[in-house]
Amino acid sequence: MSDGMSNVRVESADRSWTTTKVVAVVLAILTGGYLLPWAIAAVRDVPHWSVFWVNLLLGWTVVGWIVALVMALRAQKLIITG
Repeated sequence: MSDGMSNVRVESADRSWTTTKVVAVVLAILTGGYLLPWAIAAVRDVPHWSVFWVNLLLGWTVVGWIVALVMALRAQKLIITG
């Protein structure tokens, strides 16, 4: 008698997916690190959209990521009013 349930497999609840968890955490850290120059620029109120585009398009290269970081850390322009 076959009720269609013969292909169901039950796994132990305590089975560890350590590799998956480690990969997930490393990937999350790398993703955050990838966009770090843009986040720094946004927090520092420098023109962050130019940093965003350089970071997004060229950040995968080490040189592009460093250029974006330097752009984010550059001195802010001082505007004197009054």
